[in-house]
Amino acid sequence: MRASVMATTIGCVLAVTTPLQSQESYGLAGDRVAVYNLAGQVEVVAGGGGEVTVQVLAGGDDAERLSVEVSEIRGMTTLRVLYPDDQVVYRPEGRGRFRTTLRVREDGTFGGGMGGDRVEIRSGGSGLEAHADLRIVVPAGRSLDLHNAVGEVTAQGLDGDLRVDVSSGPIRVTDITGNVELDTGSGSVEARGIQGELEVDTGSGSVTIEDVDGPWVMVDTGSGGVQGTAIRADRLEVDTGSGRVELMALAAPDVTVDTGSGGVELEFTASVENLEVDTGSGGVTVRLPADLNAEIEVDTGSGGIDVDFPVEVETMRRNYFSGVVGNGRGRIVIDTGSGGVRLLGSR
Repeated sequence: MRASVMATTIGCVLAVTTPLQSQESYGLAGDRVAVYNLAGQVEVVAGGGGEVTVQVLAGGDDAERLSVEVSEIRGMTTLRVLYPDDQVVYRPEGRGRFRTTLRVREDGTFGGGMGGDRVEIRSGGSGLEAHADLRIVVPAGRSLDLHNAVGEVTAQGLDGDLRVDVSSGPIRVTDITGNVELDTGSGSVEARGIQGELEVDTGSGSVTIEDVDGPWVMVDTGSGGVQGTAIRADRLEVDTGSGRVELMALAAPDVTVDTGSGGVELEFTASVENLEVDTGSGGVTVRLPADLNAEIEVDTGSGGIDVDFPVEVETMRRNYFSGVVGNGRGRIVIDTGSGGVRLLGSR
């Protein structure tokens, strides 16, 4: 069937609902807009013009039953792809079996703990076999809130704030100038080339961050390792329930790393004023710069301590160490329940 293309521009608060043909395009006015979709892949790219453009490509045997509604919700122009069933079947290529449940409100929005009807999205069985792949073009200076329940999300080259919320699926963003917030219940996250604040939250999935420059960087994973390099931030926080943390080429004066289970390896290229590392289980290796000034305290429940640079020792036991480097102006505290600690000088 030949795709039909329709352009719709929404500039008022009244809801406009249109049946979704094979492919349609919508213009969303406003400095900040929101998009909601239950199933499908989403690509976000930079573009010109004065509006955010959402290209919607419907798929699946029941694609013709989908519709799109655009209106103002909570002060933002908001596009929702509407699925007229509480059982949705989505069969993305290259992905195994899955089942995701969430609550969807009557207006097609979801998330934020504001109620709604229970909807299940799964890879097989009976139900509405439909999904919508989206391509969102964002002009410079515009901000996007994207909610995609199941499916991969990619974003590249934006000049504006970006918020992505996914129940199940990976997120990859590159070259963003603006504050970035990424949240996935299950799936990996990659963030590269970020100029602004970065916040990453995963229930289950690894996190990779690279070339980040902003006042604040926060990573929280329930289960999944964290890798990063070339991170420049005033404040860096990493919290993992289970997973190794490996961060290289750090230029951050204030750093906190907390792991329930997993080793920690940190490499600083600039002086650190406050460093706190806490692991329930896992060794810790920290490479510190030559111009370090700090009071150091290391406590291991089980594991040795190795300090490989000049330090004025105050207390030295097998499982406890304290000392001063330089003028002692900074503070370094490392605590492991099980695992050795190595403090090394610059390469």
